[in-house]
Amino acid sequence: MSIVLIVVFAAALIAGAPIAVALGLSSAIAIFAFDLPLHVLAQRAVNALDSTPLLAVPLFILAASLLNAMGVTAHIFDLVRLMVGRIRGAVAQVSILVSLIFSGVSGAALADIGALGKIQIDQMVAQGYKKNFAAGITIAAATIGPIFPPSIPLIIYASVTNVSAVQLLVAGIVPAVLITLFLMAQVAIIARLYGLPRDTVTPSLRSVAEKAIVSLPALIAPIILIGGLLSGYFGPTEVAGVTVAYALMIGVFVYRTLTLRAVWESLRETAEATAGILFIVSTAAVFAWVLTLDRVPAIAGEWLLGISSNPLVLLLLVNVLLLVVGMFLESIAAILIIAPIVAPALHAAGVDPLQLGIVFVLNLMIGLLTPPIGMSLYMVSIIATMPVHSVVRGVLPFFVPLILSLLVVSTVPAVSTWLPTLLSR
Repeated sequence: MSIVLIVVFAAALIAGAPIAVALGLSSAIAIFAFDLPLHVLAQRAVNALDSTPLLAVPLFILAASLLNAMGVTAHIFDLVRLMVGRIRGAVAQVSILVSLIFSGVSGAALADIGALGKIQIDQMVAQGYKKNFAAGITIAAATIGPIFPPSIPLIIYASVTNVSAVQLLVAGIVPAVLITLFLMAQVAIIARLYGLPRDTVTPSLRSVAEKAIVSLPALIAPIILIGGLLSGYFGPTEVAGVTVAYALMIGVFVYRTLTLRAVWESLRETAEATAGILFIVSTAAVFAWVLTLDRVPAIAGEWLLGISSNPLVLLLLVNVLLLVVGMFLESIAAILIIAPIVAPALHAAGVDPLQLGIVFVLNLMIGLLTPPIGMSLYMVSIIATMPVHSVVRGVLPFFVPLILSLLVVSTVPAVSTWLPTLLSR
């Protein structure tokens, strides 16, 4: 049964079918071919969406869209630019830091690129950076978003592996900061070796204070979100709702730039993005059910544990698998298909569930930077109006800090587990 499922799925992808259609079609054909009840297709698809944590997905998408619509991303970029000053490679460093800040409301790499990409690339090109370098650092910095809370991929991973979504989101804080520091170190090295331009702005205490006052309402949004999670007052769904309400409030009463038309457009974008994500979630659930029915997770677990019982060896094997999978499969689909197969075996071998969740998602976010399916490459190619091969050339140097971050997270469990453990005491 699984062979039929995988062959049809691969054939549909090669034929150019959308990932959700390929998942659903292959599942339906396998169910029909082996004379299973067809009503299971609808039942499993609907049940997969009956999940409270998944309610956070559209709400976080809406919050990011509203903040982007009111133009606060430009204010945040200008503030961080003034604070960094006129060091070499300053605007590239600003791009990394702004991605970390904006990730506190966006929850997705493509959302970061959509909100910040054009601003980041245009500013760097205006300062004299090569366009492919500007595109590369923009894509690399966007990987921070899905690791730092609120992370849509982490919420989905938690929902399919029965891990606490709150603890997993908190577990992403330290790794996200680690990625930020490694990327900034890489930019500093490149700036020294190749003489990257200094920023042209002249910061002063007055200009920083003025821009800080303008940006403060937007900067409070991530603080509310993370504070709510850390305090335990909010779960992922509640904090997403609070973030949307806060974004509406500051857009209407503080910045006064959020019109009814802008809200409607944000709602439309949210509906489109959510429909795409949840379509994949529902069809992948049926796909995973067929695999489970054929004992694929159990067989895969036995095979993995037969190779080694060492948690680190198994984690490194899964890293290799996910890096390859990330080149060809959309990240959310990969989580929904592969996580239920490999997670039980690694948990049984002693890998911490929180560490595995961070490793899993980080691998797939690196996949967004790799051809042939890397969606970040194509999105930046459109935003920057440049060929994909030029974007790939620009991002290559930044695989070094990203892979280094992945190795640290994979080999040092405390990077992911220290903060959740501290807060649970």
